[in-house]
Amino acid sequence: MKFMVIVKANKDTEAGVMPSTEMLASMGKFNEEMVKAGVMQAGEGLHPTSKGARVKYAGGQGTVSHGPFSVTSDLACGFWMIETKSLDDAIDWMKRAPFDAGSEIEIRQVFAAEDFGEALTPELREQEERMRAQAGKK
Repeated sequence: MKFMVIVKANKDTEAGVMPSTEMLASMGKFNEEMVKAGVMQAGEGLHPTSKGARVKYAGGQGTVSHGPFSVTSDLACGFWMIETKSLDDAIDWMKRAPFDAGSEIEIRQVFAAEDFGEALTPELREQEERMRAQAGKK
């Protein structure tokens, strides 16, 4: 099962406060353990929302809002893509992440092709596989 782990933003991450050398080393060690175990597929930190934008859709049109955005529970400052046998395994891994008190993550399962049932026709499945193969080459 594939999961996206969303690291929640806070006042420090939105202010652009960079992690300490010690935190970077701890996170590097944790990431290396996940890579060696075949769990981690990707993981990155995100710049503050002051360097980002949102696109809101209505009536077939997109309206752009540039950051910064208010610090709320919906902001992310980083992510991992991991693959484990179950949500419980994903939770066990993430409980080991070297975060400080007050940090928060969210773990969400990523849809697999079979989750879409008959709505994902053979043609759409083929298109999806073709796009994934192309994206993987870049």
